[in-house]
Amino acid sequence: MPEILYEDNHLIAVAKKASDLSQSDKTGDVSLDDEVKKYIAVKYNKPGEVFLGVVHRLDRPVSGVILYARTSKALKRLNEMFRAGEIKKIYFAIVKERPPEDYATVTHYLKKNEKQNKTYVYDTEVKGSKLASLTYRLTGRSNRYYLLEIELHTGRHHQIRAQLASLGCPVKGDLKYGYSRSNEDGSISLHARQIDFIHPVRKEKLSITAPFPENDIWKAFGDIKP
Repeated sequence: MPEILYEDNHLIAVAKKASDLSQSDKTGDVSLDDEVKKYIAVKYNKPGEVFLGVVHRLDRPVSGVILYARTSKALKRLNEMFRAGEIKKIYFAIVKERPPEDYATVTHYLKKNEKQNKTYVYDTEVKGSKLASLTYRLTGRSNRYYLLEIELHTGRHHQIRAQLASLGCPVKGDLKYGYSRSNEDGSISLHARQIDFIHPVRKEKLSITAPFPENDIWKAFGDIKP
C-alpha cells in the first residue's frame, strides 16, 4: 500500500511511485486505485464494492501526489474545480540542459497522437490542438543537472514532458520526448510535488505534499522546498 498523504470521509491522497499505474489499463497490471480501494475496505470494514473516484492521473513513470474522491459528491465538485482551473498543481523536473530563461511562462498548442501515445507541440493553433500553458522556475542545480519547479495552468496529455522538450530541456530519462537514455528504474525525473485546493465539502484550504523519490539524483538537490 502506498503512503497515505491525506485522508478524510470525502478524499484520500497518496504518494504514487513511478512504477504505479494511476488507473487500470490494458496492461492488466494492478493499479493504484485498486490498491486504495482494498485499503479502504480493510480499514473501514466495508463490504461490497468500495467507491473511489479518479479525478486526475499521473503518467506511469511519474511520481508524486495523486488525489482520489471517496464520495460521489466530492468527485463531482473536484471534477468541476479541475475544469475551472481552481486546483493548483506544482511539479519538479530534473533536466540536463539549462532552460532558455530562469523563469518564464510558456504557451503552446498541443496535439495528441493516439496511435503513438505522444503529444506534439506547435507554436500556433493547428487542427485538433489544445492550448497549453505552464510556468517554470529554475530552483537548483547539481554537477550535471538542473532542477525546475513547474506550475501547470492547463492539464493536457504529457504537457510538461512535451513543453519542456520543445524548449530543448527534455525530462531526465524521458526517451519518448528526446532524452538520450533511460533511468535505471524506468522512471522519468518528473515529480508531482504539491496540490493546493479548497476542500470540496468542508471548504477549507488544503495543501498536500508528496516526498521526493529516495534516490541519489533527487538527493543531489538537498532539501528542496516549493
